Amino acid sequence: MPQGQGTLRPYANFNGEEDAKVLRKAMKGLGTDEKAITEVLGSRSNQQRMDIKNRFKTMYGKDLLDELKSELGGEFKDLCIALMKTPTELDCEELREAMSGAGTDERALIEILCTRTNREIQDIRTFYKTKYQRDLEKDLMSETSGHFRRLLVSMSMGNRIENQPVDRAKAKRDATELYQAGEKKVGTDESTFNQILCSQSYEQLRVVFVEYKNLSKKGLDQVIRSEMSGDLESGMLAVYYAVENKHRFFADRLNNAMKGAGTKDRTLIRIIVSRCEIDMVQIKQEFQRQFGKTLDAAIQGDTSGDYQRCLLALIRG
Repeated sequence: MPQGQGTLRPYANFNGEEDAKVLRKAMKGLGTDEKAITEVLGSRSNQQRMDIKNRFKTMYGKDLLDELKSELGGEFKDLCIALMKTPTELDCEELREAMSGAGTDERALIEILCTRTNREIQDIRTFYKTKYQRDLEKDLMSETSGHFRRLLVSMSMGNRIENQPVDRAKAKRDATELYQAGEKKVGTDESTFNQILCSQSYEQLRVVFVEYKNLSKKGLDQVIRSEMSGDLESGMLAVYYAVENKHRFFADRLNNAMKGAGTKDRTLIRIIVSRCEIDMVQIKQEFQRQFGKTLDAAIQGDTSGDYQRCLLALIRG
């Protein structure tokens, strides 16, 4: 699968000190200049935004995050706050939020843990422990159960095989094991699915998927749908699509966030902020291919005001 391409790139002729001044002026005195805030935060890379945050505190003795929280409101505030976090910090906060309070946001847990790289997961584990004085694995175990819990714990290890040549003979053996654990069995051996899908490299798994289709004449995603249900089905499908076509997975998530009554703004913000520098070009292409409209048009139809303008800035680049 080709590497992704971000819509948001580092701003040419970047000057963190000047940007800090612009933001200070935008929030000083009566009223707030949201347009100026959007022009800065919506066109700087994450690294540049972190530089602005540090310079702002040095220059004015104030925390930029606190200033944004006090000056802004609604979804625009939530978006700006998300933009002022590092990717690891944002993922940690989203995981913690998904497990806090009444109920668990299983979809958010799946989206983050089933699509991040080993290095990203390991960074999340470390930061989570430092920030919350809690263990991510223990929190996942207390908030989930059964085979779904096992899947998330496996994914939270950040220990998938990487940088190994594809072994076609092994792929055939693994495809046969999956066939015997699902379609050829009364009931389902979920542990076999977990063991293969959570440990092998993406490159290796793509060959396993091909070999499975050769053996069964069905795609493994079809089999997961027929053999599993609920959160486990969603989680296993997320792993499958993260391997097969991660861009389509995120396009589906974005569509679901804007579909029906009400917008799932937290999901919309998290995906756009976390993917705009990685693979938003490909996600936009998949979105149009899957749903027959551009992501721009979907956002314009579902959001408004400064919130909309900032989202569009991030996905247009």
